[in-house]
Amino acid sequence: MPQLNPSPWFFIMLISWLAFSLVMQPKLLSFMSTNPPSNKATHITKTPSWNWPWT
Repeated sequence: MPQLNPSPWFFIMLISWLAFSLVMQPKLLSFMSTNPPSNKATHITKTPSWNWPWT
């Protein structure tokens, strides 16, 4: 069964991970968000409970 031979598949997996980590990952990490999050105070609003007619 040729699919049990790991030698070509391991090399393909190794090359793809090296390509991802050395080429694509720095390009993806170079993007910065244009609007950094600001430190806003969280305002918690209390919503009134509903008056159910059948209770």
